[in-house]
Amino acid sequence: MAEVNYEPRLKTHYNEVVRPKMAEQFGYKNPMQIPALEKIVLNMGIGEAVGDSKKVTSAAGDLAKIAGQRPVITKARKSIATFKVREEMPLGAKVTLRSGQMFEFLDRLVTIALPRVRDFRGLNPKSFDGRGNFAMGIKEHIVFPEINYDEVDQIWGMDVIVCTTAKTDDEARELLRAFNFPFTK
Repeated sequence: MAEVNYEPRLKTHYNEVVRPKMAEQFGYKNPMQIPALEKIVLNMGIGEAVGDSKKVTSAAGDLAKIAGQRPVITKARKSIATFKVREEMPLGAKVTLRSGQMFEFLDRLVTIALPRVRDFRGLNPKSFDGRGNFAMGIKEHIVFPEINYDEVDQIWGMDVIVCTTAKTDDEARELLRAFNFPFTK
């Protein structure tokens, strides 16, 4: 049986539509100057893990379903008595997505998850860090189709950081707009 070579829909879109558009818009001479998506980092900080360490395992399981790969459990670097946190105590989970899985996640985020967010009015176009990276927060992880609402014991918030190779925020904003990110005007 012949092997099927599958490329994510957004990767094809990037190569065929976004790259030529960006090259024309910003006047890049070298094709390697054209901004690209580098990685997407998903992070869940579980504050309630101080009282119950099983909550981190539950959140990590949900994050694994959303990302399609196993997350890393993040631990406290030092003890903070005020918050009852001990050194090396598990406090969250994170995943770094690259290449194919990154494009697949981005597709689900833009086409399925963001439209499901309650009272969604668009993403803040100022949420860039000055180096072409975009960060956003999602209050409820249940907006992703992989999560079965009936099996969720608690709703977690999560951070989504999109890292690009763009040198400026304007270039990164146009790159993400080309991927149909719903920025407010």
